[in-house]
Amino acid sequence: MFKAVIDTNTYISILEPRHADELFSLIDGSRDSIGKWLAFPEFTNEVQDTKTFIEKSLNRFANNNGFWAGIWHKEKIAGSIGYLYLDWGNNKTEIGYWLGKEFEGLGLATKACDLLIGHAFRELNLNKVEINVATQNFKSKVIPERLGFTKEGTIRNYEFLNGEYLDRIIYGLLKEEWLGKQ
Repeated sequence: MFKAVIDTNTYISILEPRHADELFSLIDGSRDSIGKWLAFPEFTNEVQDTKTFIEKSLNRFANNNGFWAGIWHKEKIAGSIGYLYLDWGNNKTEIGYWLGKEFEGLGLATKACDLLIGHAFRELNLNKVEINVATQNFKSKVIPERLGFTKEGTIRNYEFLNGEYLDRIIYGLLKEEWLGKQ
């Protein structure tokens, strides 16, 4: 099992099938807040959907093409974070994340992103990390901005969600920029 400690109360760990019940409960209890910006709650209707997601994520991890980890805070699952893919040809990845509504505002996503950024640049020797955020998702936009990412552009009508088209901001951070701040 992969586990990385963020602080005395918080860590991330690769999601495993045994986490499916707890993860589904978090998603189900935060369906409105998560579903406002991400599509997956609409397709997560039972624990088996969460197990299937975890199994796909483990396959991605086994194939060295990204992963999803749980974010635990005070021994409760608080959300999830991961590399959506690992583009080895271009030495880059994209980080995705979400938190249950009761865990928002604690800095957990920022700390978990910082940990994955460091891992991407130090251990994986990638050159670029991206984070894509819906333009109106102000809470999520703060994270890449706080971590020193550059706004690289906006993709208009990126996705159709909840009856409307959402634009996405693409944020990028280069290894040399990150090293310059260390």
